Amino acid sequence: MGDDHGAAPMVISKDHRARPPRIRTPLSKKVASVLRWFPGYAWQRLRRRTPAGTVHLILAVADHFEPAIVPDGGAMARAPYDEQERRLESWCREYPRLVDQWRDPEGRPFSHTYFYPAEQYDKGLIERLAQHCRDGWGDIEIHLHHGVHAPDTADNTRRQLLQFRDCLASEHGCLSYWEGSGPPRYAFVHGNFALANSYKGRGCGVDAEMQVLADTGCYADLTLPAGPFHPAQTGKINSLYECTLPLNQRAPQRRGRDLQRGRPPSVFPVIVQGPLLPDFVPSKNSRALTIENGALTRANPPSLRRLHLWKQARISVQGRPDWLFIKLHCHGMDPTQESAVLGAQMRQFLSELVDGATERGEILHFVSAREMVNIMLAACEGREGNPGQYRDYRLKRVAATVAQPQDGGTSQIVLKG
Repeated sequence: MGDDHGAAPMVISKDHRARPPRIRTPLSKKVASVLRWFPGYAWQRLRRRTPAGTVHLILAVADHFEPAIVPDGGAMARAPYDEQERRLESWCREYPRLVDQWRDPEGRPFSHTYFYPAEQYDKGLIERLAQHCRDGWGDIEIHLHHGVHAPDTADNTRRQLLQFRDCLASEHGCLSYWEGSGPPRYAFVHGNFALANSYKGRGCGVDAEMQVLADTGCYADLTLPAGPFHPAQTGKINSLYECTLPLNQRAPQRRGRDLQRGRPPSVFPVIVQGPLLPDFVPSKNSRALTIENGALTRANPPSLRRLHLWKQARISVQGRPDWLFIKLHCHGMDPTQESAVLGAQMRQFLSELVDGATERGEILHFVSAREMVNIMLAACEGREGNPGQYRDYRLKRVAATVAQPQDGGTSQIVLKG
């Protein structure tokens, strides 16, 4: 989808005649890919126990947010600018209408973290999205496609990240700051899932990319899972961890030390993974074994059935099993996926999610990527009580507000870093 798109702009016609041929992965390679991570899943099933009693579900959506996306259009494709404006304006209008009715116990709406491509920066589009976020419907963080046609360099990657980071912070009031001061900090999602040159040399080219991220203020990477058959998928799954391999080495995210209560992380960016696990129960859409990877798509929209699988991944800080972290991902600007993220399927899911939470023994917390990481850090430092109170624990916005219920509910406090 959008993560197949590169940096150079080009408009293609709606009939997509420039569409590249689809590349099918041979069955033998699919099996080999699954065998890379399946032993880790089996070990987790043996080791991770279902927490007793009520659980806190901390849910975030990493939206690979590309207004210029042309589905299956190829690496050079870009939608016309007026179409990008139309898509974004429609999203900012329709999304609050969709989610406003269903909130967590703290009054927070189900929000997206908009990982916007650095190579597609447009001041007007970003400012419109930033206003949407200032109104309380999410956060903007950094996405990047690079090295698509030729390997990128560490120096160029550093320059591009710093320019976009500082532009988001100074021009648009986005991003966060450690304890409210210092240089801007950001969360990251890599285009094509090729984090730290892990995609067989494609879509990156920078072995030391994780070090570049660390040097430029990245506090968390939310790229993974890449997918069950993707060459960049790590054997380590369903985890929150800090890299233990050198950050200037290719793909240091392959190895890591799990975040643990009583041991704050010292290596950043921390890796925040979404769920990846087999689904052995036949569904109405498929009688074969399927793989759950947390992607919200038209073919696989959100549902309570999938919620059960997300919980089954048991992604948590060790020693805090009752705080479950569920990081999902989507392409919100992909018009072919609209029904899953902005339509009736999402509306039904949110209704069932919120209305049935108490009966399922769940306390919901709708968070951004930044808020999710803050809660993880609080868990590592042994904090107790309601995880929702740690949304601004270490990484703080200079000023952030929460969207008001559109029926005129009580006013919200302005949070200051």
